[in-house]
Amino acid sequence: MRHEHRPFWLKKLFTNLTNTYTRHFLAPQLDALGEYYQILEPWNIVVFGKNIRIGKAAHLTGTSDGKIRLTTFQHKHNHGSIVIGDCCLISPGVRISSQVGITIGDSCMLASNVYISDSDWHGIYNRTQPFKASGKVTIDDNVWIGDSAIVGKGVSIGKNSVIGAGAVVARDIPANSIAVGVPARVVKQINPKRHMITRQDMFGKPEELHAHLTQLDRYFLKDNTLRKWIQTKIAPTQKD
Repeated sequence: MRHEHRPFWLKKLFTNLTNTYTRHFLAPQLDALGEYYQILEPWNIVVFGKNIRIGKAAHLTGTSDGKIRLTTFQHKHNHGSIVIGDCCLISPGVRISSQVGITIGDSCMLASNVYISDSDWHGIYNRTQPFKASGKVTIDDNVWIGDSAIVGKGVSIGKNSVIGAGAVVARDIPANSIAVGVPARVVKQINPKRHMITRQDMFGKPEELHAHLTQLDRYFLKDNTLRKWIQTKIAPTQKD
């Protein structure tokens, strides 16, 4: 559809049902899920393992062809963990797999199909031996990782840095850097003295933001009718 045809009350009902699913089916699978989340299609978020924590004001979008997968493994003395900070964006198709520990700071953005892993999962010469080489991954605050990028074991990405689409991060990336390529290399510096607006600036006051967005929905959807919405589902036209 080119436009949103749902009446305000119907959109609100769908949002409430989605939040109910999140509270009763997704949240119990996590060790923590902060308040004020916005999770679209939570039934397309797959969780396996324990020690998975997500901060407040998280935005996650799962789709049927781009499920978000959060996976931790326990093996001998190692215990995987995934800790995601406040106000983070997790896009469709993101996979995060941990055997020793992955930490993602506040206000980070992971574009579609990003893969983050802290282990090689198998040995080079003995490929039946699991978890052969592992190393914790640390992603600092306000990092933006582009579409289909891969972050490998044992690396850290510094605050405010940007990882280009399709890059493979195999070594540390310092703060305030833009890195691209395979393997990822720094190609540009970000000026730390310039004012930067982060997701935390936008979502740091979630109660006010929620009230504002609700008012906007009420205004823009006020003329929508149930009859028109049903018509767009049965016989949509080019104008819809």
